[in-house]
Amino acid sequence: MSAGETAQTDEDCAGQSVRKRNREATRRRLLDAARDLFGEHGYDGVTVRMIAAAADANVALVNRYFGSKAALFGEVLTGESALREVITGTPDAALLPRRLAEHVVRQTHRAPPSPLVRMLDRSVGNPEVQEILREHMNEVLVEPLVAKLDGPDRRTRATLAAMIIMGGGPVRRMLDIDDLRSADRAALTARLTNMFAAALG
Repeated sequence: MSAGETAQTDEDCAGQSVRKRNREATRRRLLDAARDLFGEHGYDGVTVRMIAAAADANVALVNRYFGSKAALFGEVLTGESALREVITGTPDAALLPRRLAEHVVRQTHRAPPSPLVRMLDRSVGNPEVQEILREHMNEVLVEPLVAKLDGPDRRTRATLAAMIIMGGGPVRRMLDIDDLRSADRAALTARLTNMFAAALG
């Protein structure tokens, strides 16, 4: 290979590296914009054009990188794994009721609610993403709990715990939860710990 060919190869590699970084940066901007917009408006209230504009990207890139708005919604959910980390990071299943209770109390007192919580609250009724949401909750909540539990009816017990967690969405939408936020955090955590212990036991 001549010196000229070597230089050309180096330039090609450098160009490919820059393009890859640009693609990754644009993809990240689209994910961040989608997370914020879905959280603010729900799935129905967001268009692909809104996401592209917020990310300062060409609208065609949404389909190129993600395939569809629904697939982008699913990708955003995949990146939000705090609940799965709470479960998988708990070494002893006996500690799960307390850890789950602490997680719920943290989310209750978080203001504003996390983007994931807002996304779920505002999008759960949309039929286009119900299967995505079902798969997400199974992956980050039910299956990790099943893997931690021993004994019979593990999936039933995990699903009961999921109901306690996911029931918070309708409550937030329909009721003022200031009473929960103003309650003693230790007492609230203790009550929820008992609820999770009963569900998982």
